[in-house]
Amino acid sequence: QVQLGESGGGLVQAGDSLRLSCTNDRLTFHSYLMAWFRQTPGKEREFVAAINWSTGRTYYADSDSVKTRFTISGDNAKNTAYLHMNGLKSEATAVYYCAATISTYGIPAGAVGSPSTYSYWGQGTQVTVSA
Repeated sequence: QVQLGESGGGLVQAGDSLRLSCTNDRLTFHSYLMAWFRQTPGKEREFVAAINWSTGRTYYADSDSVKTRFTISGDNAKNTAYLHMNGLKSEATAVYYCAATISTYGIPAGAVGSPSTYSYWGQGTQVTVSA
């Protein structure tokens, strides 16, 4: 069973930056996709960003706020994906989840943003942005 470990959430003020981290313990020798989703109470889990570990290709939610303020990156040596969030606004407040799936045979671009694509999930980390 693949374990995903998240860290980096917390309480920040509007305009601040945060970096979330997600480490996996056994996907090193696979082609895989790692992603970040977020969820607020009463709403469905929402795609934020993803990275293909083999190609380095990145995907972002179709949101101006995400595309201009968030960056996903990966560190191969540490098996860790990061979500860099700059200029945070209160609407970014959510529980952020890391997710991963093996992508040996490729994942259609249209499926990257669907929670059902991912086999492994972290426990979530709370991000709260105060206005």
